[in-house]
Amino acid sequence: MTVILIRTIIIYAIMIFSIKMMGKRQISDLQTSELVITIMISNIATLPMEDPAEPLISSLLPIIILICCEITVSCLMLKSRKIREIVCGKPVVVIKKGEIQQKAMKYLRLSTQDLIEQLRQLDIFDINDVWYAIMETNGQMSVLKKSESQPPCAKDTGLKLPNPKINAVIISDGVISEESMKFCGIDADWLDKTLKEKNIERKDVFLMTTNESKEFKIIKKEIST
Repeated sequence: MTVILIRTIIIYAIMIFSIKMMGKRQISDLQTSELVITIMISNIATLPMEDPAEPLISSLLPIIILICCEITVSCLMLKSRKIREIVCGKPVVVIKKGEIQQKAMKYLRLSTQDLIEQLRQLDIFDINDVWYAIMETNGQMSVLKKSESQPPCAKDTGLKLPNPKINAVIISDGVISEESMKFCGIDADWLDKTLKEKNIERKDVFLMTTNESKEFKIIKKEIST
């Protein structure tokens, strides 16, 4: 039992490391090679956990080889467009200037129902609103609406608005994020002074957010009864 526990922990750590080495992507954003490697590593990783008699190295070695292969292919794709096209394919235009490209849909084996469903997922319920639709290499669809179907922006109305600010989490459940403080350009002195002015201690803060202009919001922890 102890051997199985240790094996499982080791495999778990190796899997986390493997996925991290391949980059931070959601499952839906994985390229073809990344998806294949992920499935293969998952299958290999289960072998020593299912069979205690299976040597651990017999699974670790193939996983390491697969990770090295994926990193090598990724580096080659960065340097060569042709290699990237061979491994990942090319984006395909399925709607061009408002016209459905039937040959492209046949090539992708994409039915009209599939097309309409993907457009609905992008909050487009009328295909006549689409000027361009492109099927990306990861299977996600990118859409450019017709000019008359796009909402007006500040540039269209001649308004000059300030750029938006990103609010970062400075304190979460009493724990300070040094990285977020650095991002917002604040230091410990400013934080202590702000909390003191609001008459609240750090341990009593449930959430505190701040931006680069030092505009902040503090939510206190609820008092349990």
